[in-house]
Amino acid sequence: MLIGPPGSGKTTLGRLLAERLGVGFRDTDADIEAVAGKPVSDIFVEDGEERFRELEHDAVRRALAEHDGVLSLGGGAVLHAETQTLLQGQHVVYLQVGLSDAIQRVGLASARPLLVLNPRSQLKKLMEERRPIYERLAVMTVVTDKREPADLADEIVKGLGA
Repeated sequence: MLIGPPGSGKTTLGRLLAERLGVGFRDTDADIEAVAGKPVSDIFVEDGEERFRELEHDAVRRALAEHDGVLSLGGGAVLHAETQTLLQGQHVVYLQVGLSDAIQRVGLASARPLLVLNPRSQLKKLMEERRPIYERLAVMTVVTDKREPADLADEIVKGLGA
């Protein structure tokens, strides 16, 4: 299971890991969009962040019950206390990324709802707020800055003994 802020590489690395391990890949943001019938950004605008977090927690709970492959969680999924409880004892990998790399990957003109007003400042703030939670939940931390996904996948596979 991969956690980390926007731009840490959860989706890209998740797909690669799933391929390497011969298992399925699942992204909880895609699950949320399928259930809601609209993009994450529209859920934030039309229904609010609180509703999105409820949908997100339900998506994580369902994915943990149904999926046995690589799972990528949205960057803020770890904010929900019950989700944190669900993640305890799981093979959680925190993809740590520096602000400049995250900005390059996400882009400042992004449609990400929490980065609408001053994206650089907002991304920095949410990364700092979430870092202690990511670190506490992770059984392994991998720094993704200036690294190729293939090398990161090798490190994770080796580190988890997969």
